[in-house]
Amino acid sequence: MPRKIEYPLIALNFKVYLEAIGEKAVELARIAEEVSREYGICVMVAPPQIDLARVVQEVEIPIFAQHVDPYKPGSHTGAVIAEDVKAAGALGSIVNHSEHRLKLADIRMVLERLRENELMSLLCTDIVETTKAAALGPDILAIEPPELIGTGIPVSKAKPEVVTGAVEAVKKINPAVHVLCGAGISAGDDVAKAIELGTEGVLLASAYVKAKDPKAVLSEMAEAALKSWEKRGD
Repeated sequence: MPRKIEYPLIALNFKVYLEAIGEKAVELARIAEEVSREYGICVMVAPPQIDLARVVQEVEIPIFAQHVDPYKPGSHTGAVIAEDVKAAGALGSIVNHSEHRLKLADIRMVLERLRENELMSLLCTDIVETTKAAALGPDILAIEPPELIGTGIPVSKAKPEVVTGAVEAVKKINPAVHVLCGAGISAGDDVAKAIELGTEGVLLASAYVKAKDPKAVLSEMAEAALKSWEKRGD
């Protein structure tokens, strides 16, 4: 399985849930790899930072860091820099997740630092900041209304007009940016709806990481994503 991003994409953020620490991060990544191979769909995982290098060694699917700081190498104790993410073997990083917000100037710097190191960016944004975020030119933009994150209420169903509007706005500003839908994605129907509304995949966390049967959950999502993608004819 090539370590590259393709679409439709299912992006899995492990955050730092107890279910995704250490060996459990590897187990979840292996399950994601199995589903990716079985369904022929791209699945990306973002394990906890400390487990990043190990997960990269254990699987061949795309791996992202969960965060990068806007610094160059130097005296920044505890910082996560792009060079270290690259050295770990990751393909890129999530940027500006709602649980780790950055100032606009810092977002610009992080994107620049990732580009300098030939790393991809998955920039998270709420609806209000969608156009500004698209103008920054990230590789991938994940639309996530903060109030729906972790609620199990998918934005693709709760606010479908928001998703379609955001996709249209992004494509007008920068057609090269790939758009994902996040917040509350928890079932195959949510994934199918997100793609139906014009996105190229989804970003989720707890629905996979905390599931009693992660493989069953991800398999359902993968099947739904492929069917919806085929109907679109992309």
